[in-house]
Amino acid sequence: MRKFLVILDDSRECLNAMRFAAMRAAKSGGGVTILSVIPPEEFQHWIGVADIMREEARERIVVHYEVFAKWMRDRQGIDPELVIREGEAVPEILAQIKEDEDIGVLVLGAGNDKSGPGPLVSQMTRSAGSLPVPVTIVPGDLSKEKLESIT
Repeated sequence: MRKFLVILDDSRECLNAMRFAAMRAAKSGGGVTILSVIPPEEFQHWIGVADIMREEARERIVVHYEVFAKWMRDRQGIDPELVIREGEAVPEILAQIKEDEDIGVLVLGAGNDKSGPGPLVSQMTRSAGSLPVPVTIVPGDLSKEKLESIT
């Protein structure tokens, strides 16, 4: 089964990327893997404090994931998988794609403000020619209706 890999972060455009991935998976008989990457700079403290911060970050991710997962299950009939990794975003995304051979498409949400599409989209598109899977970039300001019509 082909899976859509979508990145869970705190950006607004993440919502449209989640919607797109779930709708495409539902219409194509695929699955969704939701990846959240915890950056290493969050844990530059004493070991005990770093462990507590790491656990709190994981708990926040799971709560955030459950909101998307419930919508995917209820509205699209998709039961997504959550993967949490620690490290720099781009290398961890590439590692996940390499480790999970069922991933067929990377779905990213693009911001629509003056500063550009966002750091993740910018970094991934720089190396788009050598990525192991196609990348779908979903504009952050597409309406739900527009997303439904194009999926």
